[in-house]
Amino acid sequence: MSAPRELDRPPTRAQVWKLLGAPTDQVGSVNDPRTHEEHDVRWNEKWIYRGENGSVDRIVLWKRYDFLGVFRVKPDGSAEPEKLPAH
Repeated sequence: MSAPRELDRPPTRAQVWKLLGAPTDQVGSVNDPRTHEEHDVRWNEKWIYRGENGSVDRIVLWKRYDFLGVFRVKPDGSAEPEKLPAH
């Protein structure tokens, strides 16, 4: 059995930071045992990316160090999963 390819692995926190830049805001913490549910995902840390007008454009959800997904937030507040560029 061959080793998993880099593209088959979820991105690390450092890779997401490099691809998307620093988040504008953050909710929760990698060490926070409390979890929240949003967009059918249970998470304990959320990175928030705001647009120029201050609205939330994108969020990244984490469960400890595990990447759970990146979501594009629509003007009506709904969100859809977004693919990251190759890392």
